[in-house]
Amino acid sequence: MGHNSAFDISASGIFAQRTRMDAIANNIANADSTRTEEGGPYRRQTVTFKAVYDDAVGNQVVPSGVKVDSVQESPTDYRTVYDPGHPDADANGYVRMPNVNVVEEMVDMISATRAYEANVTALNAAKQMTSSAIDIGKA
Repeated sequence: MGHNSAFDISASGIFAQRTRMDAIANNIANADSTRTEEGGPYRRQTVTFKAVYDDAVGNQVVPSGVKVDSVQESPTDYRTVYDPGHPDADANGYVRMPNVNVVEEMVDMISATRAYEANVTALNAAKQMTSSAIDIGKA
């Protein structure tokens, strides 16, 4: 594992968390979208990650970061709301709403933000260590 590996691992984490935050922002923006291009209400998106490993070195497997494995639509049921005046209401006056819970999205966003910040902190620490090593070499 070289010193650039720390930069690569942190960068992969930053990219993965940014993708997660984009999906969360998209979910919140569409929390009330009852009509999509595909037809029907918006479905919540979830992001899954996958650990990435370098080729085995000797008997050890060396971690090299994380990557976005997939962005999927949540299969949970839609919420149903009684609103007979809504343009998308059925014959009984019920409207199918997106399966997005804004409170749950906010909790996920806080978690993604903290993970993003942790990766930035690790990147800055690696940068500081590299800078200190260069300064030692100059002396």
